Amino acid sequence: MNLTEMAERQYGISLLPENPVYTMAYIPFQAEDSKLFSPNQGFALGTMYQALNKPFCGGKCGDCND
Repeated sequence: MNLTEMAERQYGISLLPENPVYTMAYIPFQAEDSKLFSPNQGFALGTMYQALNKPFCGGKCGDCND
């Protein structure tokens, strides 16, 4: 039994919504003088621009180290 089946059987809920809503992404223009990560850091973080590095902190507000 996979996780989706288990959630449906145990809790009567689906992990995915029946009618998902699509979103539109907004990525701000980066100026030529923007601070950049090194190539290795950028690859690991998913962006070369320091201003776009917005890690997900599991619902915490502010710094991920809180």
